[in-house]
Amino acid sequence: MSLSILIFTLNEEVNLPACLASVKWSDDIVVLDSYSNDQTTIIAESFGARVVRRKFDNWAAHQNWAMEHIPFKHDWVFYLDADERMTGELREEITAIARTSQSQTVAYYCGRRNYFMGRWIKHAMPPGMIMRLFRPKHVRFERLVNPTPVIDGGHGYLKNHLLHYNFSKGLTEWFGKHNQYSQFEATEGMKLFRRTSGMDAAVFCKDPARRRQAFKNLSFYFPARPFLKFLYLYFVKRGFLDGGPGLTYCALQSIYEYMIVVKMKELERKQQGLPV
Repeated sequence: MSLSILIFTLNEEVNLPACLASVKWSDDIVVLDSYSNDQTTIIAESFGARVVRRKFDNWAAHQNWAMEHIPFKHDWVFYLDADERMTGELREEITAIARTSQSQTVAYYCGRRNYFMGRWIKHAMPPGMIMRLFRPKHVRFERLVNPTPVIDGGHGYLKNHLLHYNFSKGLTEWFGKHNQYSQFEATEGMKLFRRTSGMDAAVFCKDPARRRQAFKNLSFYFPARPFLKFLYLYFVKRGFLDGGPGLTYCALQSIYEYMIVVKMKELERKQQGLPV
């Protein structure tokens, strides 16, 4: 197959077997591991994956290091998280692109079907497009968390989706992970306040990826953001159609947003020399 697979891991023995099984067709699977202390690397090697180790610092730095230092076997690379699964339809689509794509298109965005409590959260957690298929020499990343790709060339959008099980380790792990993410997001939000005044014309552009990032940046300026996010997901995006799991998910996202808000206030007080 003319396609490499890149997977980031840290203590992913629960998720990794199913993830690797979904891409076992690739002859170049690279697992970039952040010094797991469970069976992650043993599992990776049992599937024939190459294991590369690097201590995790932040998402953009970690991804940029992979682009610069990992010698992939193929020109095209597809990135997966350990809690994600490739589908047969997506495999056919991306391998066809790797065989035939013109040189001016160097990256593709892919959506995810997100699952929670055994249910596809179709409305409250729609398949937002994330850049996943790319030629490493043409992409770099910015932001400490939820990194934004900087693409040197044209990009496109895949029709098929990944499967995403981001609650696979339970809510305790989810809260721990999002505690860290919220700190990164708060730091990025404070950076944004220092360099922009709010509105970005890209919120009106036709490109979905640019529009999504611009709207995310704009949301840092919204008052009552946690409450607005719940209203947006549950009513505007019709999360109520996802039943009980949808309601719980919308509440969790509101809590996450509140964590970002209070941490930004904490950072602001620190900058002003006030007690926290």
